[in-house]
Amino acid sequence: MPLLRRYTAGIYRREKREYMRIIVGLGNPGREYASTHHNVGFMVLDRLAGKCGIEVIDFRHKALVGKGVIEGERVLLVKPQTYMNLSGESVRQIADYYKAEPSDILVIYDDVDLAPGTLRIRKNGSAGSHNGMKSIVQMLGTTEFPRLRVGIGGKPEGWDLADYVLSRITPESDKELTEGIDRAADAVMCILRDGIDTAMNKYNEHKKNTAE
Repeated sequence: MPLLRRYTAGIYRREKREYMRIIVGLGNPGREYASTHHNVGFMVLDRLAGKCGIEVIDFRHKALVGKGVIEGERVLLVKPQTYMNLSGESVRQIADYYKAEPSDILVIYDDVDLAPGTLRIRKNGSAGSHNGMKSIVQMLGTTEFPRLRVGIGGKPEGWDLADYVLSRITPESDKELTEGIDRAADAVMCILRDGIDTAMNKYNEHKKNTAE
């Protein structure tokens, strides 16, 4: 009888595990950071949510989250509210709660080393100089998770890097970047529909950084 209970409990635990793809957009919460270059991850997630009719409004695991189905895949859209440098705290809580593997998590974030609007999809890799990614790598204990980088371009001459990434994006002056945000949302849908290899072939671009 105890063996049967253990066996039954095992089945129950497997049924309770809610498999889904976790899509994380990085940014800083608060109106003062809205529409800034460092919040491109939030913007891509908002664009994706709008295209797919998902509301990202529930607060849990130190994040705003929204559940839905995209391209036949159950997804959890996540906007950590910890501020950028502590993004990993939220991602780790969500990964633990849903018993997610690192490969189930896709992180979207800005990259100053890519020209504005340029996309780079990778299956894994280092955190580079991005503090949000550093936090996630530290908390997950691995670099083996997919990511989508959206280029915001290097800082203009005479600018401090922190001032640049926290400056606001305008459709007039950042046309390539705003178009890149829309393409990034489409790229996430492609990953879910066709797989990451197909998305890499379709969306990865090879433009030099404008700062080079």
